[in-house]
Amino acid sequence: MSTTTHTRPSPAAPWRSAFESHMSEMPSPEFVFASLHSSPDSKTPTPYVPRLRFCIYRGMWSQLPENKHNDAPKNPRVYDSDLPTFTTDVRMQKVGELFESSAGKASKNEQVQGSGGGGPCEAVFWIKEKGMQWRMKGTAFIVAPDIEGPEESSGVRTVKSEVGARMRVVEGGEEKEGEWSWGRELTGHFGNCSPGMRGSWRNPPPGTPVKGEPDKDHQLGQKVTDLHDPIARSNFRVVVIKPDEVEATDISNPETARRRKYTFVADAQDGKGEWTEEELWP
Repeated sequence: MSTTTHTRPSPAAPWRSAFESHMSEMPSPEFVFASLHSSPDSKTPTPYVPRLRFCIYRGMWSQLPENKHNDAPKNPRVYDSDLPTFTTDVRMQKVGELFESSAGKASKNEQVQGSGGGGPCEAVFWIKEKGMQWRMKGTAFIVAPDIEGPEESSGVRTVKSEVGARMRVVEGGEEKEGEWSWGRELTGHFGNCSPGMRGSWRNPPPGTPVKGEPDKDHQLGQKVTDLHDPIARSNFRVVVIKPDEVEATDISNPETARRRKYTFVADAQDGKGEWTEEELWP
């Protein structure tokens, strides 16, 4: 358990209820996630270029979605947050991008294997049936197997500080704070994935050339049932989005279309704060 100080019971973000309602109505909660990649052209005046891909929303951090097929031990109901999550592979470029574009600017492969990151990002959700677009701007952090261990790296401390600042203790959760585990939450996310999805973390390295047959430990189409499979777990990561600005654009009715902009105003001392709301033309 981290020694990070979390906020006391407080209400959820004003956009949270509508957002989660829309996510629950999507056949598959897909969204576009954008990060920054170092420009391949050293002569360009712009040091970074955007990179986008589709991802699957996996619920809010510390609020693991119920899954009857998940046998992983669950954390007690202690925290709530407004921090969307998705899963990824450490070998994917987005992980390195979130480290390299962060304040720490880690760029070497060995520097991006653990928890950390914090680079800028955007996420866009389009709910076609509702005529609704959700757009989030903020930073994203990587939760890796080293999130709990005998020693805390600077990356682990960054994640627990930045993410922890937005984790609220739920009513009645104070008595169980010592029972809540970052590592257990990470394993819970792995367990919420299907055996086939877990097997994807044993695929050949993404984006590398196809040259002959991959080794026996890195094959396509594997199914993993072991929650602690060493190869799959070494590549598995949870990404936590920390939004600072959320826009909800409703164009379901052209005559009443509106955009609502929510901005998180943080306290300079501890990172805590509150959301403001503004109504805009779409």
